[in-house]
Amino acid sequence: MDGRALRLQRMMGDGRAVVIAFDHGFFDGPIPGMEVLPETAKKINPLVDAVLLAPGMIRHCGSVFNKPKSPLAMVRLNWNTVYCFGFGYKGAKSVYCYEPVDALREGMDIALVSLTLKTGDEFRDAANVEVFAKLCTECHSMGIPVVGEYFPTGHLDMTPDELHEDVLVGSRVIAELGADTIKTFHTNNFKAVSSSCPVPVLALGAEKLPTQKDALLLAQNEVADGAGGVVFGRNAIQVPDPFAFQGALCEVVKNGATAEDAAKKYQLG
Repeated sequence: MDGRALRLQRMMGDGRAVVIAFDHGFFDGPIPGMEVLPETAKKINPLVDAVLLAPGMIRHCGSVFNKPKSPLAMVRLNWNTVYCFGFGYKGAKSVYCYEPVDALREGMDIALVSLTLKTGDEFRDAANVEVFAKLCTECHSMGIPVVGEYFPTGHLDMTPDELHEDVLVGSRVIAELGADTIKTFHTNNFKAVSSSCPVPVLALGAEKLPTQKDALLLAQNEVADGAGGVVFGRNAIQVPDPFAFQGALCEVVKNGATAEDAAKKYQLG
């Protein structure tokens, strides 16, 4: 088994992965719970499989990775205007912003590369695909698995059916381009998304939910719909006790516990 397969196997464990994202500063600057990232890193439960962060932050967050049982470092390699909600951008332009070999030198275990289509400009779509394909190929040449993130343009303005159709098509495109795993939105027919891709599809936590039980129930539903795991950010960090919530999240995703039982076990309000 080569290094790429070994890294992927380690992240997926017995079949489902829990990833905690704190790369929000890459697009939003400091947000609540992530103002001082090294302090946020101390709240990561070692039960999780990976943490998603920006390449420049690996060196500042060593506490996540220096324990006997440590999560993998999943590093975002491209920058996309689609995530800059506060900047007022239209469309979604992806740029190649970090060389895979440099990220590997910093300590990257797994790469994340995003793709956005239907931007309203066919040449921009093609350029976004070119960025994705180039980064994916370079990572694979070094034995680094790639999580391909499909993020729809204007998702907040879509109907549930529109979001599903976009995610269904985009996820398959990413799989066809060579992604080893996919990260995307949970839709109203997510089973169609997960069943149409030959690689695991990790479902997002997306916007912050009102309660921790709501977030755990979302994870429970995502797994029931065929998700190969979850990627939670604000819902796993902007909570009273991130360490405990992440433990409960692992119970739901990895061990098949109900949201109710996991919340009780970890005494979540």
